[in-house]
Parts: sequence; structure tokens; C-alpha cells
Amino acid sequence: MYKTLVLLAFLFSNAVSVPIRDGLLPNGNFELGPKSSQLKGVLVTDRAAIPKWEISGYVEYIKAGQTQGDMLLVVPEGSSAVRLGNEASIRQKISVRTGQFYSITFSAARTCAQEERLNISVTHESGIIPIQTMYSSNGWDSYAWAFKAGGPDIEVRIHNPGLEEDPACGPLIDSLAIKALSPPRFLRNNMIKNGNFEEGPYVFPNVKWGVLIPPFIEDDNSALPGWIVESLKAVKYVDKAHFAVPEGHRAIELVGGKESSVAQIVRTTPNKFYKLTFAVGDAGNSCEGPMAVEAFAGRGRISVDYVSSGKGGSKPARLMFKAISARTRVTFLSTFYHTKSDHSGSLCGPVIDDVRLVPVRSLRG
Repeated sequence: MYKTLVLLAFLFSNAVSVPIRDGLLPNGNFELGPKSSQLKGVLVTDRAAIPKWEISGYVEYIKAGQTQGDMLLVVPEGSSAVRLGNEASIRQKISVRTGQFYSITFSAARTCAQEERLNISVTHESGIIPIQTMYSSNGWDSYAWAFKAGGPDIEVRIHNPGLEEDPACGPLIDSLAIKALSPPRFLRNNMIKNGNFEEGPYVFPNVKWGVLIPPFIEDDNSALPGWIVESLKAVKYVDKAHFAVPEGHRAIELVGGKESSVAQIVRTTPNKFYKLTFAVGDAGNSCEGPMAVEAFAGRGRISVDYVSSGKGGSKPARLMFKAISARTRVTFLSTFYHTKSDHSGSLCGPVIDDVRLVPVRSLRG
């Protein structure tokens, strides 16, 4: 009997320490909700009422179709979400691999007119994500935030630091997922890491609006391995299942004009010549009209014009330049600001993909 108990204890302790797999966190979509005795209307009254989660502060359990005044509260996936009021938070403990990079993807929506933001953190890292700018037409956006696991057991927490007059006024949260990120590697004949953007955050299979990757001032570790989002606004990670992608299965949409850019620093040899090639297109998401993508490398610069019909398509582009130092910053940004032609006012922009950098003998290539 004693040996059996010891074995069961051993098996249990090892089971709970297995690193979490890519995908939704346990009850990450909040479909398992509180008992009726743990609710006062929609207000959750018990810290452990939502299975797999611990809450603090003013947290509401929202069902699809509920209203707030004249506004219908839409839930992006499934039938349930949570709303975080003033100083409210949700948290969950998970097991990960020490030293591994991870990305958390979650969906959020504003429910009040005030400026809103979220503090997302793990045990040893945190970041503030502003959500006052909405990029999708239905009011929901998905965001990615990356971190490096400092130990095998961590706590994921999302906190609303707002202090509004209405204590219930705060963002809706739904669908939290995690993905392990592989270190970026050089592919054959390409000095750019992750130049096809195939390695990136978890993308919800049933969500049609892509994933926003915040700028580096909001995220110490990039959810887009190899790349730096060095602008004031986010860039959007789009997938082939829901968007037009020039090459492979993933690409980047520059949704904030010159405030939305990506960059990578590569090793180069001073006075040597290099050729940068990439694809410019549109995501097939009703983003129409003349577009332009600017690319910079060393002292080289090119502006690539692209006329979008909003139905997908791309064109190749090339920049030849001479390296002036041992480190060269390769940067892409959108010259203009764009909104979708569906009258939603949603921000959009050109897509870049298939970025390649190779040494050449001269500027003629």
C-alpha cells in the first residue's frame, strides 16, 4: 500500500510538471464558467469560480448576446468571455520549459469610450499593451506578447490597471493561447532570419482578423523571432487560411503607415555589396488603392509602389546596397495610412513577405 501511494505521488508530481502544449490554455476560452451561486448577476463573487483561473477585483462573466446599454457585447469564439473592471485581473499557473521563448496570444475588445490598456505578465516579466486603437471591423483584436521562461512553473496574468468612474468599465478578454517559439535560424542562401515570417505567435484557427504584434517598447522579447517591431503602432501577423499571403503560410501586414514598421539587424562586411529582395502585396482584405512600402538598408533606400484591388496579389522588389558597417539594419514601413473599403474604418496596409538578403559582387547584382 505504501509503495502504491509513493508511485501515485511520483506520477502525479511529474504529470503536473509537463510543459504545456501549443494551443489554448486550460479553459482559455472561458467556456467553463462559474456556478450560479458564484455569480451576482454577471459579477463573479468567488476567486476560484472560473475553472482553471483565479480572479481578483471586479470581474464579470459575459455571455454572447448580452447588452451594455444599447451596445451588444459580442464574444469572438464560443459563448463566453470575461470583462475586467477597475484593477481586476485573471491568472493561471502553467508549466513551461526553462529558458524557452513563448508567445501568449489573446483576444480583447473595448467596452467603454475611455482609453484602455492591459498589463500582461508572467512571473518575472510584464508589458503594457494599449488597446484604444481597434484594427478589426467587429471591435475585437488579437494580440501577441512574448517572454522567456525563467523557470519551469510560471503564472500568466492579465490585469486591467484602469481607474474609471464606472468600476465595471473595462475590456472583454477571450481565448488565451500559448506557443513555444523556435530560435530564428539562417536558411540556405539567405542572411535574413525568419524572412518568410513562418515562425511567429499562435494564430486562432477560427479568428479572421490576424494577430497584432506590439512594438518593442511594449515587448522586450519579440513574438516575431528575428524581427523588431520598432514603431509606435503594432504590425499584424496574417495567415494563409484567412488572408492572401505572397509566399508560404504567414506574412506581415503594415497596418499603421509610417508608425508601423519591422526591422532586423544583420551582420555584413563593410564596403561589400548586397541584394535585398522581398514581396509586396495586399492581404485580400478589402484594403484598396495605391500603396507604397519603403525599405532601408545601409544608405540604400527604395520605395515600392503597389496598386491594390483588395483581393490579394503581390509583386517582387529589389534593393541593392553597399554595407557601411559590420551591422546593417534592414527596415520596412508603409508610406501611407490605409483603411478598408468596407466603411468600417479599420486600419489596414500593404503586406511584406519572402525577405531575402545575399551578398553580390557589385551593385548590378
